[in-house]
Amino acid sequence: MIPWLSQDTPFPDVSEALTEEAGAPGLLAAGEDLSPARLLNAYYHGIFPWFSEDQPVLWWSTDPRMVLFTEKFVISHSLRKTLKKIDLAMRDCGPGQGSWQIRFDTAFETVMRACAAPRRDGGGTWISPQIIAAYTALHQQGLAHCAEVWLDGELVGGAYGVCIGRMFYGESMFAQVSNASKVALAYLVHFLRSHGVTMIDCQQQTSHLASLGAEPISRAEFISRMNIAISLPAITDWQPRSLFGAKL
Repeated sequence: MIPWLSQDTPFPDVSEALTEEAGAPGLLAAGEDLSPARLLNAYYHGIFPWFSEDQPVLWWSTDPRMVLFTEKFVISHSLRKTLKKIDLAMRDCGPGQGSWQIRFDTAFETVMRACAAPRRDGGGTWISPQIIAAYTALHQQGLAHCAEVWLDGELVGGAYGVCIGRMFYGESMFAQVSNASKVALAYLVHFLRSHGVTMIDCQQQTSHLASLGAEPISRAEFISRMNIAISLPAITDWQPRSLFGAKL
């Protein structure tokens, strides 16, 4: 059994999360409260929500934890070519001009809704209206951010997450043209790395994340690294940076 959280109930210690033997490894608690305050408190403790619309709010702390160390981000040959093409086009046309544009935080809710759209494989989404409302509230507080890829005035790719101090918790990505989500992630990783962010939380293990350089670490190591990162000063200048001269 996992505890049910009322509005004033604190999270249990993450060590109490269910194990693989219990059938839901990492599941910590359930409840109905997904207020911005509850959500932010979860991130401070290395906990994240993940649930379907027909379920209560389920809180997780997985072990191991999938993370992307920003120095280990893998850029494929095809993505490298795309990044150089986009960055060259933006440099020649100037900021905010040209067919390709990279923006941060100009369409946060739109990025979330795009991430919530049905996938080509027919899979459902866990990004419910309740989730969108909660993260949009954190965005309005300056704590949730997104990277956006625009092509000919249309949003074609993006990624979003939560940033506390120098800790970034990645949530989801989307692409409507080839490689667009990876382009958004590449600019986001470059930006975060330039601001001293060394680790991005990816939560759960997938082969796609592994192909980008993400790797599992123990929950204890994750919490230790996270506690150091969240104690550092927050990033204040959320503007994408050119990749020219960057380590790609």
